[in-house]
Amino acid sequence: MQLIRPDINIDFIGKRKTALMISGLMLLASLGLLAFKGMNFGIDFTGGTLVEVKFQQAPEIADVRAALSPKGYGNAVIQEFGSPEEILIRVQNREGEKSSTISTAILDGLSEKFTADAVEMRRVEFVGPQVGEELTRAGIMAVLIAMFAILLYVTVRFEFRFALGADAALLHDITIVLGLFALTGKEFTLPVIAALLTVIGYSLNDTIVVFDRIRENFAANLKRKTPEHEVTIVNNSINQTLARTLMTSLTTLLVVAALFLLGGEVIHDFAFALIAGILVGTYSSIYIASPVMLSLAGRFKADEEEIRKMEARP
Repeated sequence: MQLIRPDINIDFIGKRKTALMISGLMLLASLGLLAFKGMNFGIDFTGGTLVEVKFQQAPEIADVRAALSPKGYGNAVIQEFGSPEEILIRVQNREGEKSSTISTAILDGLSEKFTADAVEMRRVEFVGPQVGEELTRAGIMAVLIAMFAILLYVTVRFEFRFALGADAALLHDITIVLGLFALTGKEFTLPVIAALLTVIGYSLNDTIVVFDRIRENFAANLKRKTPEHEVTIVNNSINQTLARTLMTSLTTLLVVAALFLLGGEVIHDFAFALIAGILVGTYSSIYIASPVMLSLAGRFKADEEEIRKMEARP
């Protein structure tokens, strides 16, 4: 069974200007949201208190929140942790407030509603603002190091203009995913950083598959390799890998969608970042990476012998 005809010939590159305009608008909107609305950072970054409690019987999240509201913690993040009886409560510390004060107030509020014997305090952890700043820097450095390593790898494996196209696509993907988090107000935590790094790997893999086919077709048409012919080669290469691109994206989306819908609140934001990243990454491997690479033709030119050498590399 073939979902996509092997002789399909969609003019992706012919629509690249429209696609780039759409991407430009999405990037401007994302940057605007990040600048003016900002991210909803979790306690990993802002500092706060995490309290884990265990109930004798699984409580309703709404009942737990109702018990915390009189104590001033009605806006706490409340979620199941491990089993329905175990609840994780995350609270941002108010100025001058200690974690011990918060945990005592939370336990008192829960005991008043569920009785003291029904609730057991399991652990209390504090993440200070200084640690949050260090985690922020570490997360940014992890992304920057990954981007630089990708630039080196793709330059060695292909050409420098291919590397710039790949990095442009990755920056496009990360910015739009961050913009979606700013738009929706979803909590930005360390697992989301992990999801962003996963998105980088997924998007790069998709882009490399397309680039590899482009390189093969460039090498097979060296004598006719003109800027006009490059456009045709790139468009044909994208069509040739389209079935693989869509099937990989769809099957991955099915798994991640299951995590998003059934995995619980603990991994909800992680799965959301992956879903957004897969969708945007599939789009960028077609409409961002290859068009950017084409626009740099002649600026970082490799001669025919270099292309043959690259083709001979494993």
